[in-house]
Amino acid sequence: MSLALSTTMSVPFDEAVERTRAALADQGFGVLTEIDVQATLKKKLDEDMEPYLILGACNPPLAHRALGVQRQIGLLLPCNVVVRSDPDHPGTTLVEAMNPALMVQVSGEPDLESVARDAATKLQAAIDALSDQS
Repeated sequence: MSLALSTTMSVPFDEAVERTRAALADQGFGVLTEIDVQATLKKKLDEDMEPYLILGACNPPLAHRALGVQRQIGLLLPCNVVVRSDPDHPGTTLVEAMNPALMVQVSGEPDLESVARDAATKLQAAIDALSDQS
């Protein structure tokens, strides 16, 4: 099982972030949290790295279904989506979404399979939309 659903975009980082937010919104995901890893590492450790942003995406109906199956599944919510510059290929931005099937695998809860499948369909549609825009 793959850790991520992903695509590569030949656009600047800021444009990739904007497009990612729009593609997620088109699939019913809002961004609840945002972690600027580059800025955090610079501030806390005085370490430089490429632009790297973690978006905590949530689709409320899917989250509600998952929590209805197992309340502890909140530990794995929201769906993390990473937008990061590729240090090996300047001008290229990677967008990676957590594979929702991991939620089933980690929890061992088969009743989460339909939720994970629906979440994967929506996240893959967002990723595919980004691929079409490169």
